[in-house]
Amino acid sequence: MRLPSALPLALLAALAACGTPQEQCIRSATREIATVDRLIAEAQGNLARGYSYETREVTRWEWERCDDWVPGTPPRMCWEPVTDWVRKPVAIDPAAEKRKLAALKERRAVLARQAETSVAACKRQYPE
Repeated sequence: MRLPSALPLALLAALAACGTPQEQCIRSATREIATVDRLIAEAQGNLARGYSYETREVTRWEWERCDDWVPGTPPRMCWEPVTDWVRKPVAIDPAAEKRKLAALKERRAVLARQAETSVAACKRQYPE
């Protein structure tokens, strides 16, 4: 039997909710910066490699024991779909990737200035 795919996400969300109120406030105030940082790292990696990756969902089928199997009876097998994620290299336009990287760096600078005031407000609101 497989775990529902939402379970790991729920556990991750529960762990993310951990921390002091100040830490939660700061994490919330800097969430966009973390996302932009991840995108900057991805664009830099793409430029260094000369290509990017595309992730696609691929479904294949496997024989598995059916969910309605009753112990003491011969197992009944069912043809069940199994989803995999496949990462495939794809070509990039280096000039467009450089423009994207420059725009992300500009956006990060703006977000960093905005986050400074938000982080200071979090520290005032939730002193440790």
